[in-house]
Amino acid sequence: MIQKLRVKFIIASMLSLALVLLVILGGVNAMSYQKVVRDADRILDLLSENRGVFPQQTPPDGREGKPGPIPGFGHGFSPETPFESRFFSVLLNEEGQVLQSDTGQIAAVDDRSAGEMAQAIWASGSVSGFRGDYRYVRVVETGGARLIFVDCGRSLSNFRTTLIASGLVALAGLLAVFLLLLILSKRIVRPVAESYEKQRRFITDAGHELKTPLTIIGADLDLVEQELEGNEWLQDIRCQVRRLTGLTQDLIFLSRMEEETPPIQPIEFPLSDLTEEMAQSFQGLAKAQGKGLVLSIQPMLSYTGDENAIRQLLSILLDNALKYTPDEGEVEIALKKEGRMIRLSVSNTIDRPMEREMLDRLFDRFYRGDQSRSSQTGGYGLGLSIAKGIVLAHRGKIRAESSGASLSVIVSLPV
Repeated sequence: MIQKLRVKFIIASMLSLALVLLVILGGVNAMSYQKVVRDADRILDLLSENRGVFPQQTPPDGREGKPGPIPGFGHGFSPETPFESRFFSVLLNEEGQVLQSDTGQIAAVDDRSAGEMAQAIWASGSVSGFRGDYRYVRVVETGGARLIFVDCGRSLSNFRTTLIASGLVALAGLLAVFLLLLILSKRIVRPVAESYEKQRRFITDAGHELKTPLTIIGADLDLVEQELEGNEWLQDIRCQVRRLTGLTQDLIFLSRMEEETPPIQPIEFPLSDLTEEMAQSFQGLAKAQGKGLVLSIQPMLSYTGDENAIRQLLSILLDNALKYTPDEGEVEIALKKEGRMIRLSVSNTIDRPMEREMLDRLFDRFYRGDQSRSSQTGGYGLGLSIAKGIVLAHRGKIRAESSGASLSVIVSLPV
């Protein structure tokens, strides 16, 4: 149990840290990528307005102009943007044939490559997007369309480098935290482990210490009853001694089941026959109480486990189902194989549907689902806790389900 608690603590801590890192680094890298796209789209918008070139500025002396200040300077552009940008454009007719290409502002692409890229995008019908490291947009012009490309290679390379670096840093941080948790978690759960071990040892020791006086009381009762035969007070005392003895045995058994390595003796035995035998032993009790007991058992099923523990599991589930079945109700026990698991379910009718919170607590120690019937049913609320311990010791799963006026306890055991 303590080892499972430690594992859950480490998993929860690692998942929390991973989620925080994912949100932070994912957000930073997403914003970085959006900035690359936004800057490229701004340049493409400006080039689209000027037929694939930056606007020209003519000096007062009438000399040939050169790219001038960008309109909207201060909103993402600088006077150096025309000289820093690498772009090209291709003019296509309505049939998708290349009419003109301008690759003067880029060295990595020639006219032929530019035409092939433009025709491929034309065939796909795409209006804008990425092709490799080039951001493009299609602009409709008279008699055709112009495809304008902007080289985002440097920006995308920086983005990828940042993305990989942040991912590696995150992994290194997760690994470092994982190693720290492995070292520190043992110290963190140590007080809980010591407290739990003391509690378990106390239950076991107290149980064994109680056995002796209870045995002596039982023996003394036998002697007294020989002299005072039929005394109702002695019968009450014997009844309470019997209940205390059962409680002590249950607590000791539950404590043993919760050890790191529960003491089970696995052997192969016919589970179908055992289940039918246990169900038949409850038939008389069910009939006496006016309740029905229905069997649905797949024949010839074998299982390797502790036969005595599985027998006790069946006894607990059937006894619990009969106790909480109303008059003229019905209990059904079903056993079948599903893939690599054996599914055992014990269902019984109930007076009213159970809430989810109650279902989750059914396997807690001393929990009584129906407090009003405690005096009628007897017991101490340990049965399902013991059943859970037996199932977990066999590496299985147990759960409770309620639908309408029915309660089902379902056990899944690995073959």
